[in-house]
Amino acid sequence: MALRVLVTDGMDAGAMEQLRKDGYEVVEQFYEPDQLGTALREFDVVIIRSATKIKEPQIDAAAGSRLKLIIRAGVGVDNIAVKYAEEHGIQVRNTPRASSNAVAELALALLFSCARNISIAGHTMRENKWEKKAYSKGFELAGKTMGVIGYGRIGQMVGAKGQALGMDVLSVVHRNKPEGCECETMHFVSMDELLSRSDIIVLCAPGGDRPLVDAESLAKMKDGVVIINVSRGSNVDEAALLEALNSGKVKAAGLDVWMSEKDPNWALAQHPAVSCTPHIGAGTKEAQKRIGAELVDIVEHFGK
Repeated sequence: MALRVLVTDGMDAGAMEQLRKDGYEVVEQFYEPDQLGTALREFDVVIIRSATKIKEPQIDAAAGSRLKLIIRAGVGVDNIAVKYAEEHGIQVRNTPRASSNAVAELALALLFSCARNISIAGHTMRENKWEKKAYSKGFELAGKTMGVIGYGRIGQMVGAKGQALGMDVLSVVHRNKPEGCECETMHFVSMDELLSRSDIIVLCAPGGDRPLVDAESLAKMKDGVVIINVSRGSNVDEAALLEALNSGKVKAAGLDVWMSEKDPNWALAQHPAVSCTPHIGAGTKEAQKRIGAELVDIVEHFGK
């Protein structure tokens, strides 16, 4: 009997075709949370992105069925109850390498937008307004200090790109210190030192129990700091950030991720000092092809 693969949030068309050529039955369909668990019983593998969440209720409904593998087409797996799934005999995999460069490039794109007022200046141009004087007060990245919180694959790419632009880079190591990163323009420091010294702070860390940017951490930052978040929406206290933007404590923010993607904080998104995108970090043709190729490899290895 052919292995059945459910794709809930879409994937690269070439990768999907390759799985079908390999003899797998691939079904592309999104299910609401209350229907997903039952649907999963009819599949051996499910491939999800960020829209689908597989938590305890879905795993309970699917437990004991043919489902044996959940694959997250992306880096973070916080939309999956990983330990609970594994306790019920369901493997969990992800594609951590494929989208790293795309996310790192978006972080820099948001930073450039913040530095030169590109988002708001472009918006006013579309309203037939010539606001040259208002938006000719940007800043250059060269010579600035960029703190990168989360120095994994994406963070290291952000750091390397920042150094290439003439910035000094700081980060914090909580577990294993990446080798070969430290140099004249890159140093590991304490969190308090990173917060107090950085002109720009880029969040690349997994989501945790509490926000990395909240009223307490904001108070430790430089006045006029710029904050970029391409990690998880839960890493930012959105109310605290909005207050800091209104007070001028935070000069600008670039946000790709949100506490709620169904109903994001529109007051924050519409703030004139915010450059924002709707969670498109991995949204490049190249990244999607790499993710697709990695998904095919995972499924084929599982099928053997």
